[in-house]
Amino acid sequence: MIDIPTLETGRLILRAHRLDDFDAHFELWRDENVVRFISGLPSTREQSWARLLRIAGMWHHMGFGFFAIEEKESGHFIGEAGFLEAKRDMQPSIEGTMEVGWALMPSAHGKGYATEALTAIIGWGETQFPGRSMTCIISPDNGPSLKVAEKLGFKETARTDYTGPIIQFLR
Repeated sequence: MIDIPTLETGRLILRAHRLDDFDAHFELWRDENVVRFISGLPSTREQSWARLLRIAGMWHHMGFGFFAIEEKESGHFIGEAGFLEAKRDMQPSIEGTMEVGWALMPSAHGKGYATEALTAIIGWGETQFPGRSMTCIISPDNGPSLKVAEKLGFKETARTDYTGPIIQFLR
């Protein structure tokens, strides 16, 4: 099993998920405000469990994955961000890239946490996987995430459909 790093920023600890994160992880993925631009459907407890296990498998097989985001001040799980290889059936394909993703609890929205966490995570990814392309996909209606992607240096490369309209970005 790969040793998942812990990254720290001024306000956040980015770490491996733990089993005791599951209830908060489930709360994140069942929240309609979180999923409205991702799948549109809140996750069941079973789907959230499968997502948590996928995170562990991604680290094991790919050497990268999602980090749990913990707020330093409170010690609370406030979301997750990182990389995945989802083998998405979409054109143009982003397979083989490190797809960047993030989701935060609504209480953590608008505080700059996504940009702060992703800056650290992308820096780690660039060091560990030099020269590997990074992509992200975002709903054209998700203004806050579009702003985060722009701040992180992602540029629009295509518009396509993947369970709804999306914009593809490359960094």
